[in-house]
Amino acid sequence: MFHGTPGGRLGPLPRDSLLYRLGIRLITYDRPGYGKSTRREGRRVADCVADVETIAAYLDIKRFAVVGRSGGGPHALACAALLPDRVSSVAAIVSLAPHDADGLDWYQDMSASNQLKYKVASTDGREVVEERLTPEAMRIAEHPWKLIDSLYAEMPLADRRVLRDGALRTVIEKSYVEAVQQQAAGWADDVMAFVQPWGFEVSTIDCPTMLWHGMDDVFSPLTHTNWLKQRIRNSVVRREPRAAHFHALDALPDLLLWLTADGPEFASPPTYATSPLMAGSHH
Repeated sequence: MFHGTPGGRLGPLPRDSLLYRLGIRLITYDRPGYGKSTRREGRRVADCVADVETIAAYLDIKRFAVVGRSGGGPHALACAALLPDRVSSVAAIVSLAPHDADGLDWYQDMSASNQLKYKVASTDGREVVEERLTPEAMRIAEHPWKLIDSLYAEMPLADRRVLRDGALRTVIEKSYVEAVQQQAAGWADDVMAFVQPWGFEVSTIDCPTMLWHGMDDVFSPLTHTNWLKQRIRNSVVRREPRAAHFHALDALPDLLLWLTADGPEFASPPTYATSPLMAGSHH
């Protein structure tokens, strides 16, 4: 499973007891620059494939499904495109589309803070992005809820309701603290990777693909998933009304079930778990 931006391997994740009952082995890792993972400046989205191959070889896993939430979505799609003989199915949850996506107004319906971040990345480059994000990362290290607080004014009501959950808040705080162990390194490198060529074409994805999106999302707008749906031939989409960015955390258990079933044939409407199913930490 690929974490969001910023985020890390800690989650939030479904509880081990739930995964055991479902018969799912869930593997996560910190992308380069997050937690204690060695930084790799200039990495592309596609470069995550080598990491996944290394992990799979170490664990002796031949075939697997992949899932990514938010900033993890493009990385999950990279594995589906570039490891067609190994990836059985993929789920991209509140994912971004490529920055150079033909026919897509990439910034339409996107929050002002995210627009600014990505526009600076595309025009001024990594050093400026990292310089801007570093003070924020340092604040998060001391007060991890500061990131959520800074986004609160832009959040739709649906996200605010999800984030009232105290247990989920604790999990997210732990994840953020771990994510900024190297200050803004991983965060800045993610942002740069999203606005540059990804290193693969989503149209080459052929495995069963689930695209899930809350219709009120302002951090990764629904238009991105709509664009992906038009170009990934073996895909199904769930556009969830009255849901936004953070509802993806509640949808995850059902999407994991979809991944381990029969792909699109299993695409019945999900029943959403509540946040007590979550353990670990992340945004």
